[in-house]
Amino acid sequence: MPMEPPKRTERRRLTHVDRSGRPRMVDVSEKPPTARRAVAEAEVALAQETISLVVDGGGPKGDVLTVAELAGVMGGKRTSDLIPLCHPLPLTDLVVEVRPDRARGALLIRATAATVARTGVEMEALTAAAVAALTVYDMVKGVDRSAEIRHLRVVEKSGGRSGEWRRPAEPAGSPGAKPVRPKGVRGPLRAG
Repeated sequence: MPMEPPKRTERRRLTHVDRSGRPRMVDVSEKPPTARRAVAEAEVALAQETISLVVDGGGPKGDVLTVAELAGVMGGKRTSDLIPLCHPLPLTDLVVEVRPDRARGALLIRATAATVARTGVEMEALTAAAVAALTVYDMVKGVDRSAEIRHLRVVEKSGGRSGEWRRPAEPAGSPGAKPVRPKGVRGPLRAG
């Protein structure tokens, strides 16, 4: 027997669109403030020569890694100014790390945002990672026209009613899969 589609009232709805289809900011006034955290990642694919230039600090615009990390923090703090229906949030922490990964041929970007608020902080983490990636692109575009921003996404979040969530691991060899670290290597590595 075929299943009937869910009734219109039971279907999931976009939270930023009212019943008449008009955009709206979600009313979070009834939600309790909770500690919330989100991690987003992106990568900028580069030629190996460009990665070497970035690591050595020899780019024409200066220290790519530090400038991109700072730009990511600044961008994450401005999320509600950039994304029309985002609530302005009091961030309690925002960290952006950009590190070279020669095996992957990319700079990997990881942004972690935290707050104690009534709504999540995923957009701030995503914005921070995106702005860091755009900054890298801006700083290397003169020497590497093939630079490409890839895989901007939330990889984990916690807090609020929905609790903890982690993106499932991707199979080895897929575009977003991370290379396996050699045994005994720990922590973030700046030099790729």
